[in-house]
Amino acid sequence: MSKEVLNAYAPPRVIDHAADRAVYKQLADLIRTQIQSGEFRPGQRLPAQKDYMQEHGLSRVTVDRAMAVLRNEGLIVTDRRGSRVRVRPETSATVVLLDRGKVSARMPTEPERRQHGINEGVPILVVTRDGQAQEAEEMHPADRVEIHVGI
Repeated sequence: MSKEVLNAYAPPRVIDHAADRAVYKQLADLIRTQIQSGEFRPGQRLPAQKDYMQEHGLSRVTVDRAMAVLRNEGLIVTDRRGSRVRVRPETSATVVLLDRGKVSARMPTEPERRQHGINEGVPILVVTRDGQAQEAEEMHPADRVEIHVGI
């Protein structure tokens, strides 16, 4: 399908301040669509907050909230220089075998993120094997692991 045809189905590039949907969610939707369509590529810097503020008539708080949504979805990373589209790891996933036990997902604490080298917005998978103490839980970044159960 050509890019022209894809763009015909793209949502409007304007924010409707009178809409029922929160403005920050509309901005997050717009940026998410741009990332998913390839308009913003992995590693590419997003426009500055002030650009979004001026272009769409938004407050800094609104833009911050939209960026937080995208970070929590794992689509972008932010540092002191701004926000970029997250680059997905190209390495193969680590395989974790689990005969019996449970797997749960949660967002890591800041110390856990640093310890395990987890990007902001990426959840961790917590593996608890039957018969092991809770202190023996294993933590794995959700974007770099495959859990195989009952193999």
